[in-house]
Amino acid sequence: MVRQNCENCNVLTKSFFSKLAKIDLLDLSEKKNCILYKKGQTVFTAETRPNGIFCLNKGKIKIYKTGAYGKEQIIRFVLPGDILGLRSFFCDRNYTSTAVAIEDSLLCFINRHDFQFLLNKYPQITNSVIASLSNLLDEANVKVTSLAQKPVRERLAETLLTLNKIFKSDAPSSAKHSVVTLSRKDIANLVGTATETIIRLLSEFKNDNLISIKGRKITILNVNGLHKIANL
Repeated sequence: MVRQNCENCNVLTKSFFSKLAKIDLLDLSEKKNCILYKKGQTVFTAETRPNGIFCLNKGKIKIYKTGAYGKEQIIRFVLPGDILGLRSFFCDRNYTSTAVAIEDSLLCFINRHDFQFLLNKYPQITNSVIASLSNLLDEANVKVTSLAQKPVRERLAETLLTLNKIFKSDAPSSAKHSVVTLSRKDIANLVGTATETIIRLLSEFKNDNLISIKGRKITILNVNGLHKIANL
């Protein structure tokens, strides 16, 4: 457990809680629990019951489902300022996916009663939540279409562009290129193909000077080139 003051939170402006009055921010600071999850630790698992929601203060979380034969399908990544567990909270049902930290992450847990109180008091938060859930649905529709209609090479290019945006937030403003640090297995689970296929295609992209590779680190060199391959 660690303490994190909501009023001085570095991602407050990115979260729903930026709409809270000072007195409610102070109250939230006292009531919430902040937990540090090490890389690889599980935040919650599918089929367990949610008791509230999580707000990510720092780090990155992957959300995935386990399909046939135990294969993972990564649904999305959670970034600082984002909320985890909203759909299960509103549907009052078990989690349908699993959340794991892909780097050391600080999460603030707000119990069901306290979050419901804020939703009732601040209708604008409820509106923001609805908009967020709608965006997630749109992203899911795009993902399904891509998996159904695009060949693996296009899907990989599209995935690298998505990861470029995600990891760009960590890069210093002076950085010319963003660096994606993710296992080949996770990339394969995002694209929906075998790890061996990803390794081969990444090598082709490297030879075409679209990316550079150093260990697990992939540096995006040619965004426009990836856009053309992804057929966006």
